[in-house]
Amino acid sequence: MDAATSPPPSLTRYAWLSIAAAIATILLKGVAWKMTGSVGLLSDAIESFVNLAGAIMALWMLTLAALPADGDHAHGHGKAEYFSSAFEGFLILLAAVSIGYTAIDRLMNPQPLEAIGLGLLVSVVASVINFATARILMDVGKKRNSITLEADAHHLMTDVWTSAGVIGGVGLVWLSGWLWLDPVIAILVAMNIVWTGWQLMQRSAAGLMDISLPVEMLEQVEAVLAGYRRQGLEFHALRTRQAGSRVFVTVHVLVPGTWSVQQGHDWSERIEADIRRVLPHAHVTTHLEPLEDPVSMIDQELDRPLV
Repeated sequence: MDAATSPPPSLTRYAWLSIAAAIATILLKGVAWKMTGSVGLLSDAIESFVNLAGAIMALWMLTLAALPADGDHAHGHGKAEYFSSAFEGFLILLAAVSIGYTAIDRLMNPQPLEAIGLGLLVSVVASVINFATARILMDVGKKRNSITLEADAHHLMTDVWTSAGVIGGVGLVWLSGWLWLDPVIAILVAMNIVWTGWQLMQRSAAGLMDISLPVEMLEQVEAVLAGYRRQGLEFHALRTRQAGSRVFVTVHVLVPGTWSVQQGHDWSERIEADIRRVLPHAHVTTHLEPLEDPVSMIDQELDRPLV
């Protein structure tokens, strides 16, 4: 039996929010860099260009992921989200290389900074915009199970912490006169965002490889099945996967062989509804088998441990 839910509402408006925030921060951080000449602030501005490119890609992929299933894509288009997060991770790595190159050049050829106070103030405003946007995207991404929004949120939050470090470091340059500190901060920024980019690419690869749902979600499904086991039913061959914001669950339901087809169908429908209650928007497929038939046990080889 196959139970499908209606697709979740489109998330593209949040991608537009990310695009607007990226454009605003590019302008603000660009102004801060021009005012001060700080390579640390330049590195911060470069990362905002990555934010913009990632947000545009997110908009494209979220639009694609929201398309309904069709003849060529029977399971929908949800996996498009993984291309967005992988692309953003790749852009982050490119930004890190660019930042590192610029910082090393400035380390070899130090230059005095100008109008630091005003430049830092402008950068702080940009960071506040990023922080507010990241919190919104993170909350919606977790609630709606969207790897694209979560990836964008993680990137923006990394940008916030990066900016905080840059602002603090440039402030120290201002107070101490140590010009070498500015490019060193930029190099540390590059190292930090390399780690973020690598994590995003790893997660995208896992999604494209049909990795099972996280343990905490599997435990929720197992809790539902445990309630039915106490009523005499058995289960095996539980398999799960995630495609962007969509979740797929398949399980074999073992019922008494004396039951009618209608009885088995009714119980399967209740099981599917209860699973969707703990995993909203899940696509649940159940397969009925007679409990007493030894042949039903052959499929136990499909069982997998939770961890």
